[in-house]
Amino acid sequence: MEYQTITYDVAEGIATITLNRADKMNALTTQMRAEIAHAATQGGKEARVVVITGAGRAFCSGQDLGDRATAASVDLERTLRDEYAPMLRAIVNCPVPTIAAVNGPAAGAGANLALACDVVFATESAYFMQAFTRIGLIPDAGGTYVMPRNMGTAKAMGAALFADKISARQADDWGMIWEAVADADFAAHWQARAAQLAQGPTAAYAGVKQVIRGTWDNSYEDQLAQEAETQGQCGATRDFKEGVLAFTEKRKATFEGR
Repeated sequence: MEYQTITYDVAEGIATITLNRADKMNALTTQMRAEIAHAATQGGKEARVVVITGAGRAFCSGQDLGDRATAASVDLERTLRDEYAPMLRAIVNCPVPTIAAVNGPAAGAGANLALACDVVFATESAYFMQAFTRIGLIPDAGGTYVMPRNMGTAKAMGAALFADKISARQADDWGMIWEAVADADFAAHWQARAAQLAQGPTAAYAGVKQVIRGTWDNSYEDQLAQEAETQGQCGATRDFKEGVLAFTEKRKATFEGR
């Protein structure tokens, strides 16, 4: 695919997807959703970590309400089912860790695009907003699934009903995201953490994603069984052998991602 609304780059095991409609605060269009889905799928094949960030001053302002391709029919159910869901699945089901580097405001579906990633870093000047009720809608793009699980029903309900801005520091304190980072340190920080994951045991990371995301549907006994099965798979990898050897030799492990 030739990307027109995003940029895609792979270097040192890190695939970086940059939402690239800065003049529109990286608002989502039909084309952009397809491009993000394609790039996230490619990143899962070509890299050991995928990062999604935004160009300019915003991460993503949500749905572009002026997008002709969407506005032509105003069939929101179809748009969510046929356009948003494939994009979100490509991120959630990506076999390698995904990071949202939220460099600025993340509103509406843009906030929930970020929350679909495994780890969210946000610059302290950024904010998150479930803006949907301001135009007579409910949160979508997976927000109603992720928010209660990340920060509890009470906070999720308030965020959805009032559509207030939630600062990155609040989001950090509430458990909505992994970490708020000082603006001056933001780029270097998320790049260093992405590099850490890119050098890590990729199969183990895939296992972590599988067992943690699956826990909501499992009983305790089911989760114990899932842990045992997944751990057995990790124990058969070359990275496990390297990790144990490095521990016994008191050196840093060199993981191949296999």
